[in-house]
Amino acid sequence: MKKVELLAPAGSLEKLEMALVYGADAVYMGGEAYGLRAYAENFSREEMKAGIEFAHSMGKKVYITMNIIPHNNDLVGMPEYIKEIEDMGADAIILSDPGVLSLVRDFAPTMDIHLSTQANNTNWASAKFWYDHGVRRIILARELSLKEISEIREKTPDDLELEIFVHGAMCISYSGRCLLSSYMAGRDSNRGLCAHPCRWKYYLVEEKRPGEYMPVYENERGTFIFNSKDLCMIEHIPEMIQAGVTSFKIEGRMKSSYYVATIVKAYREAIDKYYSDPEGYKFDSYWLEELCKASHREYYTGFYFGKPSGEAQIYDKSSYIREYDFVGLVMDYDKKTGIATVEQRNRMYVGEEIEVLRPKGRYFTQVIKSMKNAEGEDIDVAPHPQMTVLMPMDEEVEKYTILRRKSSD
Repeated sequence: MKKVELLAPAGSLEKLEMALVYGADAVYMGGEAYGLRAYAENFSREEMKAGIEFAHSMGKKVYITMNIIPHNNDLVGMPEYIKEIEDMGADAIILSDPGVLSLVRDFAPTMDIHLSTQANNTNWASAKFWYDHGVRRIILARELSLKEISEIREKTPDDLELEIFVHGAMCISYSGRCLLSSYMAGRDSNRGLCAHPCRWKYYLVEEKRPGEYMPVYENERGTFIFNSKDLCMIEHIPEMIQAGVTSFKIEGRMKSSYYVATIVKAYREAIDKYYSDPEGYKFDSYWLEELCKASHREYYTGFYFGKPSGEAQIYDKSSYIREYDFVGLVMDYDKKTGIATVEQRNRMYVGEEIEVLRPKGRYFTQVIKSMKNAEGEDIDVAPHPQMTVLMPMDEEVEKYTILRRKSSD
């Protein structure tokens, strides 16, 4: 049985490293142009090259997003950019436009091509059409059920890979084809500039009664009528694998390094547990508990088991659930002394309890017994962003280990 791929977002070089160290088989990332996350940190040419080299050193893959809906001026310089990506050794380009597809085939003929969810692929005939035009992976629309996905698998060539989303934010518009952002904020989401108006609060105003704001839903604070819950399929690993897909995709190139590591690790453990004993596999609630320690909206299963009802929307708020703070990242560890060199990410204090999340194995809890600054001076608090802190650890840790604490909010 070929193991399903776990594919993670990489919004920056650090996020790429965290995703791969915590168990992703591949990452997808964007350069400074042609992707749909213009407000993510994204990658310079040098960072892209470094990220690809890091991934390949671990035997893992990197896919580059070029999935904008391009206008004429967007095509200027695109052939040269495609060649650069090929020269860097990227494993695939993710695209959604037939014109971009033709350019990739002309200027990087050996490059694997993945069709973005922006192309709205919802049926087997469309999948075969793209396959016949050189696409080797279809990132299926989020609006499909597992039954529909199974049928697509049955009616398409065996070597056509299918990728599905398993976790992250859901878009109110059909597979991300959003016009609301352009209308409300003058920012084209199909060209990477989404203002996320689906998360805003809305009221109804009657034409002849200006200034009277009536709630769209029965709530005096108004409502977030487009605000979807987050997708979470951690409890349904067997069903998704049995649908015949190639890759499980996690959404979130604009999320934090802590978010990426936490989500990836939980899915990695669940997937590995399934393949170790498919017949005896049992879901472990620990994995869901871990997912809830990353910033998220309420979870649901999207379209996989039928079209969502009104319960799939969050009508009273657009804020995330944030129960844990990312306070530090281990950059080095001395096995002889048991001292970790930590880069501070949020203010932390001597005497407070933290959880220590390592790339492999379950977290452990300890109290911060002491801290020193980079000059070796004792300190009671680490207040400065990204300052270097030295602290003793109760158990052995490694680079990329995460320190977190339960939020006091």
